[in-house]
Amino acid sequence: MSDLLSRLLESRDWLMADGATGTNLFNMGLSSGEAPELWNVEKPENIRALYKSAVDAGSDIFLTNTFGANASRLKLHGAEGRVRELNRIGAAIGREVADAAGRPVVVAGSMGPTGEIMAPMGALTHERAVAMFHEQAEGLKEGGADVLWVETISAPEEFKAAAEGCALAGMPWCGTMSFDTAGRTMMGVTSAQMVALVDRLAHRPLAFGANCGVGAADLLRTVLGFLAAGPELPVIAKGNAGIPKYHDGHIHYDGTPELMAEYAVLARDAGTRIIGGCCGTMAEHLQAMRHALETRPKGPRPTLDEIAARLGGFSSASDGTGDDAAPGRERRGRRRG
Repeated sequence: MSDLLSRLLESRDWLMADGATGTNLFNMGLSSGEAPELWNVEKPENIRALYKSAVDAGSDIFLTNTFGANASRLKLHGAEGRVRELNRIGAAIGREVADAAGRPVVVAGSMGPTGEIMAPMGALTHERAVAMFHEQAEGLKEGGADVLWVETISAPEEFKAAAEGCALAGMPWCGTMSFDTAGRTMMGVTSAQMVALVDRLAHRPLAFGANCGVGAADLLRTVLGFLAAGPELPVIAKGNAGIPKYHDGHIHYDGTPELMAEYAVLARDAGTRIIGGCCGTMAEHLQAMRHALETRPKGPRPTLDEIAARLGGFSSASDGTGDDAAPGRERRGRRRG
């Protein structure tokens, strides 16, 4: 394929993605409950600074500020009629930053979940979900995104709808799910089931994997689950910077740059091709990750014991795939931070 991400994957052993969107924008003054996507129009200089901070820290891929820019999410803010506009502008700002980087940088058009529950459990039909993802994809395409990036999905039905929406836009895409419920997604998907799901899609992603979730150790356990299933496609790891903790009325992620550097090296050694951070991951984390990836020699695939020793223990005894799989729990939040 001739798209930029495919070319980079062909020429590089690993690529580094970006970090958090929400955490960084909250640090710039975004209020809780405010739609970050509206800043694409209202505060474009902040969005440009967000993208540039990732590029300056060494990211080869950064995601646009469009995670919740679908009709269902924007309806909560009375902005459901602005889907194409907000996605187009979010991607166009990214295109400017990437083109000025002086090296190849991929603009990935972020597409998060609709926030609705898919039929038959919920009211969201496949057709309406496809239409929402397609509308968002067209806006990102118009703005100059290199690839679409579907993330933080829990339901296989929504993942399939997103794939179809990307296909209708004629765009390459990547897809990640959030395995935040004792090794499974909130809707019960295991790592092995995701590999099988991706393999069956008519419009397969360029790469797939996991993002967000609980902590870096848990995410790498999921990654090992992907790799054990022998996937054909490159794997993505985009873990949170530690565990969220409340401090002075705010959520703070306790992962240090040193911890995220360990995570990045472990992810690479496990066989991950695209490595980034999610909630809590700042520019200083990305800088440490890039330095570690470039300077530390590749080692053998880590064991679960090694991951736990270097990143801290797992949040559950089970990875969600065995007879001892723990019962589900509610997710703390839905927005990629």
